[in-house]
Amino acid sequence: MAFCSNCGANIPEGNKFCANCGAPVSGTAEPTRSAEETTNSTNTNTTVIGGYRVNIKKREIAVAVILSIVTCGIYGLIWFINIINDLNTAAQTPDDKSAGMIILLTIVTCGIYGYIWLYKAGEKVDKIRGLNGEASQDSSLLYLLLAIFGLSIVDYCLIQFELNKVAAQG
Repeated sequence: MAFCSNCGANIPEGNKFCANCGAPVSGTAEPTRSAEETTNSTNTNTTVIGGYRVNIKKREIAVAVILSIVTCGIYGLIWFINIINDLNTAAQTPDDKSAGMIILLTIVTCGIYGYIWLYKAGEKVDKIRGLNGEASQDSSLLYLLLAIFGLSIVDYCLIQFELNKVAAQG
């Protein structure tokens, strides 16, 4: 168990970034800075945004939406499974409910658990933003409302957008 040199939080073995503040663990490479951050970094206490990376695949959102429509939802189910797995990995909650369990619970509850999962997904996305050094925005209510109005595919797009920002694989 290591401690973050930035905020003092406990860091589990193997993590490259602090789950609390997103700072790199000592002994790892510094996260890369964008051109804008390098230009504006006159203060040495500047938080680096975009340093958190996870070993998940970056997916093209437009392609996923088109394939979901063309395959009458079959690819949408595959995309949903990938989103669940990637979200659990990126939010550092690999022991959370699996994709199969979430789909089963959604079917058994006639779709109600799907709303609950989307609300919880908003909390996980917020955690990922924090790990990435971004400002916190609670998207839980937005995801829930979009799903209630039948726009779950928009939720998937928004979640995939956030996942793409931390994806290590292109």
